[in-house]
Amino acid sequence: MTTETVATDAGDARITWHEAKRARLVLAVGHGAGGGIEARDLQALAETLPGHGVTVALVEQPWRVAGKKVAPAPKTLDTGWRGVWPALAKPGLPVISGGRSAGARVACRTAAELGAHAVLALSFPLHPPGRPEKSRAQELLGAGVPTLVVQGGNDPFGRPEEFPDGSYELIEVPYGDHGFAVPKRAGTTQERALEIITDGVAGWVAALG
Repeated sequence: MTTETVATDAGDARITWHEAKRARLVLAVGHGAGGGIEARDLQALAETLPGHGVTVALVEQPWRVAGKKVAPAPKTLDTGWRGVWPALAKPGLPVISGGRSAGARVACRTAAELGAHAVLALSFPLHPPGRPEKSRAQELLGAGVPTLVVQGGNDPFGRPEEFPDGSYELIEVPYGDHGFAVPKRAGTTQERALEIITDGVAGWVAALG
């Protein structure tokens, strides 16, 4: 594991590299507006995917690196993501643009212009909780590259059945909330929930070629 600081027009970002020995792809994943790269799903992917030939780059947006508590506007998040892209592409491998929640929106909005190989959208916030009329579906549908959504079955920002038809793939994490936490009364475990995520992403990446 190595860490790299990258200057962007939005401030300094930070990449934590989890390198595969014989990497064939880079999966770059950004965090959400309410947390950082310590999120359980991001850490699980960083631990698992290098064993499948995928280098994982966990990207901390400049606002997090600067120690701020509140995420900036989407435009500024996109600026930060564009700024780290040359460092992500430097290994010379295809780059999957990914993120959780707000980071998934960034990945979708910028994928085509940055030449992303594909998009991984973890906990895509389809709408604000309780506001289904405020849909962000067009960001997802407009990604323009192969896209995988991984969504908790009880995500208040959009349950799997709320998602519109489209060319993307979707994996449901049963009982999972927006952070993929599962309640103790659920008929599954937290470990199993994370396995569904890592196994599903690994299988999807393998099928990308």
